[in-house]
Amino acid sequence: MLTIILDFDGTLTAEEAQVEGLAARSLDTLAGEILGVPRSQLAAEYQATRARLLAAPHRYGWEVNGLLASYCDEGAFILNTTTLQVMLRDNLAYAQAVAAAFPQAEYDPIVDCTNFLFHRHTAELPPAFRPAARQVLACLAAHPDRRPLVLTNSRGDKVQRHLATLALDDQVAVLGDTRQYEMDPAWALGNLRVWPVDKVHQVDLRRPVYHRALLQAAADGSHLAVVGDTLSLPGALPLMMGIPFFLLRTPYTPAWCIRAVAAHPLGRVLDDLGDLPAALDALCAGDRR
Repeated sequence: MLTIILDFDGTLTAEEAQVEGLAARSLDTLAGEILGVPRSQLAAEYQATRARLLAAPHRYGWEVNGLLASYCDEGAFILNTTTLQVMLRDNLAYAQAVAAAFPQAEYDPIVDCTNFLFHRHTAELPPAFRPAARQVLACLAAHPDRRPLVLTNSRGDKVQRHLATLALDDQVAVLGDTRQYEMDPAWALGNLRVWPVDKVHQVDLRRPVYHRALLQAAADGSHLAVVGDTLSLPGALPLMMGIPFFLLRTPYTPAWCIRAVAAHPLGRVLDDLGDLPAALDALCAGDRR
C-alpha cells in the first residue's frame, strides 16, 4: 500500500486566492481586539513590512523556538504569517500588547498570536479548491493500492468540513494540526539538523512533531509519498527520511525550491495537481520522468 500524504492549504487549495481575505481579517482582529490602533495605520505598516520581506526573502522567515521553520516567500499564507510576525516584533508597543493578550504562550506571544489569527480566520474562509482536487482525491481513493491522507497544520475539523463540499464517494482521512512548523533545538534526524540547499538557503530539519506524524502514517507498513506546495514545511524532512516528495509549482513557488526538489533523487516537481496520478504511476514503475 502506498499512502499519499497531501498537504491541504496551498496544495489541494489555491491559497493565493485566499490570502488577501486572511490578511484583511487578521488586520481587523489585530486593530480592533488586540492592538487598539487604527486599521488604516496597521494596513499601511503591513504593506511596508511585506515589501521589505520580499526585497530580501532569504533574510526573513517564520521563526519558532528560535529556529527558522520556513522562509517567508515559500507560501502565500507563510508570507502573511511572517509579515505579521515581523511587523509585531519590530514595534515595541505592538509586541507589548500581544504579550498582554497572550500571557501563557505555548511558543512565544507573537507566534501564538499569529497561529491564533491563522486558525481563526482560515476557518472562516470558504473553500477554494484547485480545479483538479476532487478528481485527484477520487482517483487516489479508488485505487486498490493507494490511500490518500490529508496532512495539515490547520485544524482537522476545518479540513473535514471543506473536504465534505467535494462530495467524494469515499471519505478521505485527515491528520490535522500536525505542526510541521514546530521546531525543537534539542532534536535531530539522526545526525542531521539542517539541509544546506544552496549558498543562501538552508532548511532546518528539527521538526519532531511532523516526524512522529510521518512515522504514524507508515505504522501499518505502508510506503509513503508526500505532496506539498512548499519545501521547508512539508517537503524537506520527508526527503531526508528517504520519502519521495512531489512539489506542486504554484504562482508563489520560489525558484530555489523548484531547483532543490528537481535535483534531489526522490524529488519531483508537478506543474499541475492533476499530474499527480500519472507521476505516482511513474514512481511505482521506477520511472524518473
